[in-house]
Amino acid sequence: MTKVFIDGSAGTTGLRIYERLSDRADLELIKLPEELRKDTNARRDALNKCDVAFLCLPDAAAVEAVELIENDKTVVIDTSTAHRTNPDWTYGFAEIAGLRQKIKKSKRIANPGCHASGFVALVSPLVEKGVLSKDARLSCTSLTGYSGGGKNMIADYENEENAKALLAPRMYALSQQHKHLKEMAIISGLKSQPIFCPIVSSFYSGMQVTVPLFKEDVNISLNEIKELYKEYYQNGLVKFVEGGDENGFMSASKMSLRDDMEISVLGNDERIVLVSRFDNLGKGASGAAIQNMNILLGLDEKTGLNI
Repeated sequence: MTKVFIDGSAGTTGLRIYERLSDRADLELIKLPEELRKDTNARRDALNKCDVAFLCLPDAAAVEAVELIENDKTVVIDTSTAHRTNPDWTYGFAEIAGLRQKIKKSKRIANPGCHASGFVALVSPLVEKGVLSKDARLSCTSLTGYSGGGKNMIADYENEENAKALLAPRMYALSQQHKHLKEMAIISGLKSQPIFCPIVSSFYSGMQVTVPLFKEDVNISLNEIKELYKEYYQNGLVKFVEGGDENGFMSASKMSLRDDMEISVLGNDERIVLVSRFDNLGKGASGAAIQNMNILLGLDEKTGLNI
């Protein structure tokens, strides 16, 4: 039986991974008592006893956790930002060409960021197929539920005294220094980071990432982009759907509590809008992490997920 340890199981992502895995008969979860949850020796022991370790930690703690592993057996799936652009690690977005096979063989897997997942799913296939230049200078807006901000933000939004102040959406990362920008560019094959405008709003979970394009940015039509996505995303948890069917609106929370992703192409041949929708805690975090574990264990990658 596969032994799994979640280092950082008290955080939002760690808790959701634990919930997904706790009832699986094919796994044995290694658990630490609350008083030993941050004890270095106890963590070292668990990290070296397990077959798969999920790291749900801040960047520095994730780096430290990897250094505690003294064998070549433990597979690490890191949900932090620390290793996502490290060439020695496999980027864990299985639907991008070539990555599923790398995940199967890897001992070090970097789980994608939530905003980055939506951007990479839209942009990477177009750059890979030569539809969009590597020199393209893009912009991206991402609307997310407040659960992506972790325990403190969840507490703020669920405090009734804050209801009026937090009702309206709020843009953040105003200095264009968001931690996902580096992977958004590198994994997508772009030479420049996009102008990125993340926005948090007063719904628990869900994410909608949009990338606008002018006709001059691409060398095929809107319908041809649709066909490209349909062909590209035939396996895994990403699929193309026709968008704009919700009485002229698209809700950012449509995929809440799910672990898959929908992408759509809107607009016309002059002005095109690429859209991805998913759960920031699902395909944007814990769902992708479990998908990656399923792949490397040789299981159906949808096992234990809400699809």
